[in-house]
Amino acid sequence: MKKHHALQLYDYHVWANNKLFDRLKELPEEIFNQEVQSIFPSLAAAFNHIYMVDTIWLGVMRQKAMGEIQASIAKVQEHTKNKGLQEMEKLFYQLAKEYQGFLNSESDLDKEISPEHPQFGRLNTHLSELVQHVVNHGTYHRGNLSAMIRQQGFSGVPTDYVFYLYEINSTK
Repeated sequence: MKKHHALQLYDYHVWANNKLFDRLKELPEEIFNQEVQSIFPSLAAAFNHIYMVDTIWLGVMRQKAMGEIQASIAKVQEHTKNKGLQEMEKLFYQLAKEYQGFLNSESDLDKEISPEHPQFGRLNTHLSELVQHVVNHGTYHRGNLSAMIRQQGFSGVPTDYVFYLYEINSTK
C-alpha cells in the first residue's frame, strides 16, 4: 500500500534536515554560531526558527487552542537558546518522533481542520495541507542555511525533494 503523500512529504522534511545536520558535523564546529550577514544572524538562529515553527504547527495540527500555542512559544525559545549542533539535532529528532506518532495515529490525513489565528482569523484547510506548509517552510529555510554555509566558505548539501526520491527508490 502506498504511503499517504503527507506522510512521505514529512519523511522528506526529516531526511532533508538530517542531511544538513550530517553536513554540519563535517565542518568546523564554530560555524554553527558564527555571525553572518543573512536572513538569520547564524546557522543556529535559523535552526531555532525552523524548530520553533515546526513546534507551533504541530500544536495547530493537534487542534490546540491558539492561546495555548502562543504561550508555548516562549518555552520553545528558552528551550532552544544557546543549544549546540548536537543538542539541536536531538531536539529535531524528538520533534520528528512526535510528528510521526501524531500523523501515523490519524485515520484521515485529509480531514478538514479550522485553526483560528488572532490576527488572520479562521482558516478552513486540511491536515495534509498543513503538513505541506511545514515542509515548504523547512525547504525555504534549508535554502537559507545552504547559502549561509556557502557564505562561510563551505559547500552545502543537496536537499531537493527529487534527491530524497532517488535515495528512497534506490533502497527498494
